[in-house]
Amino acid sequence: MRGRLAVPVWLLALSACSFAPVYKTPDSAAPAAVYKESGDWKPAEPADAQVRGAWWNLFQDPVLDHIEAQVADANQDLKAAYARLLQARAAVRISRADLFPTLNVGASATRSRTSVNSPKFPPGAAPVGNNFDLEADLSYEIDVWGRVRNAVASARAGEQASAADLATLNLAIRAELATDYFSLRSEDTQQQLLDTTVADYVKALQLTQNLYNGGAAALTDVAQAQAQLETARTQAADIGLQRAQTEHAIAVLLGENPSVFHMEVNPYISPVAPPPIDPGLPSTLLERRPDVAAAERRTAAANAQIGVARAAYFPVFSLGAAAGFDSTSTSNWLSAPSQLWSLGPAAGVLTVFDAGRHRAQTAQARAVYDEQVADYRNTVLTAYQEVEDNLAALRQLQRENLSETAAVSSTATALQQAQYRYKAGLVTYLEVSTAENAALQAQIANVTIQLRRMNASVLLVKALGGGWHRPD
Repeated sequence: MRGRLAVPVWLLALSACSFAPVYKTPDSAAPAAVYKESGDWKPAEPADAQVRGAWWNLFQDPVLDHIEAQVADANQDLKAAYARLLQARAAVRISRADLFPTLNVGASATRSRTSVNSPKFPPGAAPVGNNFDLEADLSYEIDVWGRVRNAVASARAGEQASAADLATLNLAIRAELATDYFSLRSEDTQQQLLDTTVADYVKALQLTQNLYNGGAAALTDVAQAQAQLETARTQAADIGLQRAQTEHAIAVLLGENPSVFHMEVNPYISPVAPPPIDPGLPSTLLERRPDVAAAERRTAAANAQIGVARAAYFPVFSLGAAAGFDSTSTSNWLSAPSQLWSLGPAAGVLTVFDAGRHRAQTAQARAVYDEQVADYRNTVLTAYQEVEDNLAALRQLQRENLSETAAVSSTATALQQAQYRYKAGLVTYLEVSTAENAALQAQIANVTIQLRRMNASVLLVKALGGGWHRPD
């Protein structure tokens, strides 16, 4: 008895072994004490799974809140990502199943004829007979080298990466929807501005035509006024095209058919400014970015796969058992004399020569790990870049907004003076046309800067991983 128990006990003791390297999060670029714009330093604590919340509410726009609420249930990309997450969860369950015994039960009933000329045919036996079999087979692989446990660890890390991918995509789609929405409102504002400009240019053309008819203006003034009007109409039509395409993009994000989707015209009534957003601390960025979490989990999965590859050098130990009934007649099929059973350990064949196959597989697993480490570090660097880019954009665009607002006021004054001078016959229409073009371009540039500021604030929230809070 002591000898029969020795092998199983020895195998179970070895099952604590693992050939996977001890995993730790790869080193990455050290965070600065603060961003270039603001912040204080504190030690980072993992928090990539924290709830992000409805960050778009910060913009206090009911229409934006309404369409953002539709994304989760309607966007097809999110549905596909969720399906990938379910696949990853199933893969974990598949891998975990190898940690437990497998039990198979089978039954058969056959009638067959044996050749009487066969050397194995018993003399005097009937060549035709029945065979009734009911058998249960139990098998269990003893995870001596950690192959199964490392496969489970790899699958679990892959599941966590898929969950982080879903969070990343959700954040990206919501940010894209917000920027498309602000673009739509900006295009509505520009459309309103250009429509008003076209109406003003129609009046200016009529005035110039009347002055020409009265001999107070040259034909070139009429031609300039006409050209200016048609140019404005072209710009208005182009903005209409841009709005249509933006509306179509929003429809796809909401899972709607662009052919029937429509959003009401909603220009800005007054100049808008992005809400204040606290970027937090550089050390907390890695806690909030789901794409950083996904890259780190893929690194952990690749590390576990090294253990799986190295375990292939060694034989597979297993325990097997079988029990059942076997008989040639149903009358005594399930009786005690028809019982059969077997029990014992087994070891897989140890590969002595494979032309370097296992060594190459291990080298491949290590190379995959190195690739994931590089991807992780690059993701971290990109995260810092995106935050700094949008902090710089908000700072510079605020300055641009101040100067462009002043330019709008100055060009409006210049246009008014040019119109007075033209009506008094002191200048040609060229001066009026130049002033009108300058005033229009200044207003369009001002609206564009406002859009860029709103989009930069959305992209900052995205770069921060969706986490934000109002500054004190």
